Amino acid sequence: MSDSFDVDVDLWRDELESKRAEKDEFFAEHPQSPIPPEERDDFDGLDYFEPDPDYRVVATATVHDDPEVVRMDTTAGREMRYLRVATLEFDLERDDEDLEDGTYELAAYRLESPNEEQLFIPFRDKTTGQQSYEGGRYMELAPDRDLEDGDELVLDFNLAYTPFCAYSETFDCPLPPEENWLEVAIAAGERFEESTPF
Repeated sequence: MSDSFDVDVDLWRDELESKRAEKDEFFAEHPQSPIPPEERDDFDGLDYFEPDPDYRVVATATVHDDPEVVRMDTTAGREMRYLRVATLEFDLERDDEDLEDGTYELAAYRLESPNEEQLFIPFRDKTTGQQSYEGGRYMELAPDRDLEDGDELVLDFNLAYTPFCAYSETFDCPLPPEENWLEVAIAAGERFEESTPF
């Protein structure tokens, strides 16, 4: 791994815990929280996997100069149009001998909008529907410039989050396309079980 991607694990963990506390406060108190108002009094914080720096990986980008349109189904039965702008390849290396190392790929998308710069990375993995939301989870990246082939960027699965539609049917969320279904358990980021009480 490049030295520029090395991280102070203690500082990284503190920052992650701070972000999680901030999000819990938003969910508990903010008018735009996805938790229905009548359930907020019972909300005592989101459920997370333990922070794990092994799931903070460096991905290499392959950029698609003429991005294809990808139509993603949504939880409300609609379709949303995205552009597949890059493919991100990364290695997972685990100390746990029961888990396989491997090289994986995720497509990164942008909304079909001229001003959209953020990369959207929806995915499913082997925790989906068991330890995490059945509709998959999301990550977002905001590169500071246009990506080029071979660029490296950090994918931190500890930041993977559950879409708002898990908490309320008033939200309509895109479902990860099959090309972003990972054949590995990503035990990082937000957990979600259908029985989770709020």
